[in-house]
Amino acid sequence: MDWITDPQIWISLVTLTALEIVLGIDNIIFISILAGKLPADQQAKARQTGLMLALITRILLLCSLAWMVKLTAPFLTLLGFALSGRDLILLGGGLFLIWKSTREIHEKLEGAEEHTGPGKVTPRFGAIIGQILLLDIVFSLDSVITAVGMANQLGVMIAAVVIALGVMLRYAGGVSDFVHQHPTLKMLALSFLLLIGVTLVAEGTHQHVNKGYIYFAMAFSFAVELLNLKVRKKSVPVPLHETQP
Repeated sequence: MDWITDPQIWISLVTLTALEIVLGIDNIIFISILAGKLPADQQAKARQTGLMLALITRILLLCSLAWMVKLTAPFLTLLGFALSGRDLILLGGGLFLIWKSTREIHEKLEGAEEHTGPGKVTPRFGAIIGQILLLDIVFSLDSVITAVGMANQLGVMIAAVVIALGVMLRYAGGVSDFVHQHPTLKMLALSFLLLIGVTLVAEGTHQHVNKGYIYFAMAFSFAVELLNLKVRKKSVPVPLHETQP
């Protein structure tokens, strides 16, 4: 019980929890956009399921630190480029995020009717959860690596992840509603995901990108858009094409 009186543990817990929440914002945005494709009565369930899967994924990764170490060890060298399991996950996840974000932007602005035909099928709950789970793995990998680098005790790491996911569960609905009510914010969110996808690809090819610059750019553009919304609150928003349940 010495940890209760150890200020270093509490400092690392608070700091890591805050970082996990920041790192989880992009996860919430992606889950909200995907869940928005489902009928209204399934959207909240999809968000909650997606975040709970993210929690389980992160705890499992934290409990398998020995495997995580092996995951960062190169297992293949091509033309002088050392490739590890982490590199493959980041590359695959980044490319998927770029493809998915680009496709979502196209469907919201151009509409999906021209290439889906009149017999368009509403996305199924299981298919949406599958896509969420795939990205949860990528986002969880980034989150867990951050946790391992900042804290030495497994209990602190798991506690920070649980608290952060609890906060995300509490506010995911509000974030989702806010994004869906403002079409320009939805486009901005998809642009953020596109930027994160490029960052993941860069990390997967050993090109380090300071995430501080990424998050500053996202925060700045979000603040500018909030000002735009306030100035133009009486204007009619641009209608986006939405999936009809």
